[in-house]
Amino acid sequence: MITRVDSYLHSVPLSGAVAEQLGPFTLFRSTTVWPYYARPVPGSGATIAPDDIERVRARCAELEIPLSFEWVVETCPSLGPAAISAGLTVVEHPLLVLERKDFRPAVADARCEILPADDNEVRRARAVVGLAFSEPGTGVGSAGPAERDAAATEVPDDVAAALRDRMLRGVSVGAAAYTADGIVASGNHQPVDTVSEIVGVGTLPSMRRRGLAAAVTSTLVEHALDHGVEVVMLSAQSEAVAAVYKRVGFRQIGHAGAAE
Repeated sequence: MITRVDSYLHSVPLSGAVAEQLGPFTLFRSTTVWPYYARPVPGSGATIAPDDIERVRARCAELEIPLSFEWVVETCPSLGPAAISAGLTVVEHPLLVLERKDFRPAVADARCEILPADDNEVRRARAVVGLAFSEPGTGVGSAGPAERDAAATEVPDDVAAALRDRMLRGVSVGAAAYTADGIVASGNHQPVDTVSEIVGVGTLPSMRRRGLAAAVTSTLVEHALDHGVEVVMLSAQSEAVAAVYKRVGFRQIGHAGAAE
């Protein structure tokens, strides 16, 4: 399973990037409005050294793009120590998967549905996620519908257009939870063949502790399973956030590493 997830994670950036081989790494050079990263080639068994990190650093400097890495810790355990030796900041997050037999649908006091590729809805959903990640954790925060609407007007036009384009091409599927106040939680899944990753699930901080993130995740999982996906995966921000996903049926299989 972890090998299958690693292979998926190496293919999913290709919907918005071109691949360039640099030693034991594939550098994904973005063709859209947000940057990507370098990943160790799945199955190579390479032991990463600080010199390998420096080769990618030099190429990123040449291309004037950010230096960052993502990987599955269990399939490339040498990358974290090499990145630290090269002066990068390394974090690890719980890596979870769900199969159909384990799916436990979650509901909340909100209407959850697949997000249309509508400019206003996409902007509001993006604003919700931005506010959620600016107040990390699971505790109730301050930002609410008013802050969402203000933030939605500040979403850059090119970002909104890129998000809509991905939805229209089917490489990203959005879902949102609606109350009388509009969108209060949202997220996406990104299918490639029979695997999909859930990304960017966030709840307005003032609306937390109501089961909205679990309900949005459940809507995304149901959509994925209904459209040919066999394995749904995600990396959780923390163990506390992972507990939310485990209620839907996810189980932890390892750790997702990131360095920048």
